[in-house]
Amino acid sequence: MGIPCSNAPIVRASRTVSAAIPVSFLLLMLTAVLGCFEGVRNQPTPMRSAPPLTASHALGLTDPARDASLRLVMTGLDADEAGRPGRARARYQRAIRVDPTNPFAYLALARHHLEAGSLDEASAFLDQARTLFESEGRRGPGVDVWGFGLRAGIERGRGRDERADRLFEQARALAPEVWRDERLAPGELR
Repeated sequence: MGIPCSNAPIVRASRTVSAAIPVSFLLLMLTAVLGCFEGVRNQPTPMRSAPPLTASHALGLTDPARDASLRLVMTGLDADEAGRPGRARARYQRAIRVDPTNPFAYLALARHHLEAGSLDEASAFLDQARTLFESEGRRGPGVDVWGFGLRAGIERGRGRDERADRLFEQARALAPEVWRDERLAPGELR
């Protein structure tokens, strides 16, 4: 637990400060050092500052191999949307063969396995996607939204509803239009 925020001792001490340093400046500095800014603790999840990074938005951000892999992911998502899970899975696997560092291929596989009820596989693919995003320096709301929501779905599938609720709340704070129904549709990742 942090140091309690009480201004009473600070106010008494400020009366003895030299006129050369403004009392308000000293109060501000002391408050900052003690970490007593109002609301620093227990802040809610910040609202997103940018839309979620999707496979189609990632096109052109890196190299031609990644773009080819992303196109395969997008055709896989289209196949999933059309109710052709076998074809979708084959596209995702091919995307990984083209570029094994493409985090979107692993996200798509995590989503795919979650929908199929294969929770261990979904979790493993989600962990791999996270590792790859981190290795590329891609962190923040535009990427975290996928991790929060998919992990929540995995937790819900395992019967860990309280944890799932917290994770879905974080995902909805970042992209309510995506996670309102607690499901990541293929087109939402596309």
